[in-house]
Formats: sequence, C-alpha cells, structure tokens
Amino acid sequence: MTLAAVADDMESGGERNGRRARFTEDWCCCACAGLFLGPNPMMARYLYALIFLVTNLLAWTLRDYGNSALAELQRLKVCQGARYCLGAEGVLRISLGCFLFFFVMFLSTVNTRKVHDCRNSWHSEWWPAKLVLWLGLTAVTFLAPSPLVQLYGKVAHFGAGAFLVIQLISVTRFIMWLNDWCRSEITQKRCHLQIQVVSIVTYVGSLLGIVLMYVWYAPSPSCKLNILFITVTLVLVRLITFVSTSSKVKAGYLAPGLMGIYVVFLCWSAIRSEPHTEVCNRKAAVATSADWVNIASFVIAVIVIVAATFSTGIDSKCLQFKQAEGESEEDDIPYGFGFFHLVFAMGAMYFAMIFVGWNASHTMERWTIDVGWASTWVRIGNEWLAAIVYIWMMIAPVIWRTRQVGSSAET
Repeated sequence: MTLAAVADDMESGGERNGRRARFTEDWCCCACAGLFLGPNPMMARYLYALIFLVTNLLAWTLRDYGNSALAELQRLKVCQGARYCLGAEGVLRISLGCFLFFFVMFLSTVNTRKVHDCRNSWHSEWWPAKLVLWLGLTAVTFLAPSPLVQLYGKVAHFGAGAFLVIQLISVTRFIMWLNDWCRSEITQKRCHLQIQVVSIVTYVGSLLGIVLMYVWYAPSPSCKLNILFITVTLVLVRLITFVSTSSKVKAGYLAPGLMGIYVVFLCWSAIRSEPHTEVCNRKAAVATSADWVNIASFVIAVIVIVAATFSTGIDSKCLQFKQAEGESEEDDIPYGFGFFHLVFAMGAMYFAMIFVGWNASHTMERWTIDVGWASTWVRIGNEWLAAIVYIWMMIAPVIWRTRQVGSSAET
C-alpha cells in the first residue's frame, strides 16, 4: 500500500470519527433539551405523583414513629395538650401542606388550553421553585394553631368524599368505554371468543368473591351487619347485570362483570376496615398476627392511593357526561392541568382521612390504614353510590332517546 493510500484511509477514518462525535453530541443536546428545556407535561405528571407519594410516606412516618418529635409541638397546644392524638395531628399538618401546594398549582394552571401558554411551562418546569414551595408550605403548617388544623380535618371529610365520588365516576366511565370498545364491530370480529371468556370469568369472579366473603366474614348468624353488607352487594350485582342485559340497554356481560368485581372489592375493603377486635373479622385478626402481611397490605394500600389519584387526575373528561363538540387540535394540552391538581389536592385530604380512620381523635395502630367503623361506613356508602352511578349511566341514554322520540312525535 502506498503512502498516499494510507493517508487517504487515515483521513476517511478521521472523518468517520468526527461524524460520530458530532452525532453523539447532537443527540445528547437534543435529549437534554427534551428533558430539561422544553415543557413536558406527560413527564411532569409522574413527578407530581412522586411528590404525592413522598408526602404519604412522610405522613405515615410521623403518625407511627414521630411521637417524640411531635411532642415538641405541645408548646403550640397541639390537641389541647393531649399526647394520644399527636400522630393524627401530624398527619393533618402534612396533608394540609400537600393540599395547599396542589391548590396553589390548581389556581395557577386552571383553564390552560394550549401548550404554548406560559402556564404550561409553570406546570411542566420550574421544579426547584416548586420543591421549595412544597417544602415551605409543609413547614408552615407546623406553625399553624391547632384549632385551624382541626378545622381543616373537618373540611377534609368533604374533600375526601368528593375525591371518592370523582374516582368512582372515572372507574365507571372507563368500564363503559372498555365495554363499548369490545362491542365494536372490528373488535367483535377479532376477539369475540376472548371477550366472551373474560365476561364469564368476571361475572363468575364477582359471585365467587361474594361466596368467599360469606365464608370469611359471616361465619355465624350473629354477624348480622356483615351479612347485610354482603347480601346487599349480591343484590347490587344481580341488579347491575339485569339492567345491563335488559332489552333496552343491551350492554352485554362484560360491563356488569367488571362493575360487579369493583362493587365486590369495595364491599370487601369496607369489611376489612372494621376494627380488628371485631369477632366476625377473622381475616383481619390473622393479618395482625403476621407482621409481614400487615406491612405488605399497608404498602399496597399506599401504592393504590397514589395510583388512583394519578389515574383520576389525568381523566379530566370523567365529569363530562356529554361528548364535547369539535376535534382536539395539535397544540391542545394532553390533559386538564387544573383538574389534575384539584384531584391531587382532594387526594391529600383523602390520604389524611384514611391514615386517621376518618376520625382525628381515633388512635391508629402501626402499619394500619383506613381502619375503624367510620372507614367501614364510608366505603359501604361508596359501594352503593358506585352501583347507583353505573345504573344511571346505563339507563340515562335510554331515557334521553325516549324523550327525543317523544318530542319528535309531538312535533
């Protein structure tokens, strides 16, 4: 090989290395710009969920292990000087700080429509400033007087109830959307057998869950309250199925099967929320005797709280019972920022209530969540309301069509 050929090879190799270096540099710059420079609302929602998760863990830590630190707050007349409610007081203060943070974000991002709006940048960026705001509001709540915190605890009952209502509406709408998608012509042709199998499994699963609850939580005729809860759940499952499969609705078996499982789950969680001293709640007694079961249940419950808040917050159309006219444009925001932060603000009230058992003067055991008769009745009411909302969503279109036909016939 001649010297000229070697020189040419070295030059071509240098050019290739230079192109690779420029490509790597350009790719890194683009990645950094996408992560740190441009607003990314899809990534931002996960960061808000992380803040919410950390707040939950902080509230739990103060409730179960922060009595020695919270005892210093007696100088502020916390709980009128009583030590038994220090944990609940700490949970309410952490919850209040989280609520204030997301409520400020709600006020500053509500009615944002387009991605080029400056409020999109505030929602998706400025994380150091928002972390300082979150930590500052959380710290300020520990300087607030105890009567104000107790007042917030009373208001939180209504905010947590509103959160549960929005959540069940979102779940119900998702079940109906999934049912409509599965019953479409294209899906029916491709997955007809699979849909039938899932429908049967869900319906049988809801009935099996009821049978197991009778065995586990109603072992004797003296467990009248649990028998009432389970029997009403059985009636609701049958009623949901009857309405869904009626000749005027014709919704099939998938939707009532999924809704039946959801209703059974709510009944099970309500009975599980009964005090562990309840003689009819044998499963709860077993859970308290095995620490790892109690800890695993607690961790799963916290994850479910965060996931439920996250999924409900991004479903900004769950309260729109009529389809909005017009198609979405490319520069529209992917989800409602204001609704997202409002749901998280109400979620802050909700986790406060389940950490204190919906009763600020109620002492909670370690590694327990949402235990007490108040929690039981809240979840039972949520179950009954979920069934009512589902039935209304099924029969409402039939009523509207009947009225339209009647009005057109009169004209």
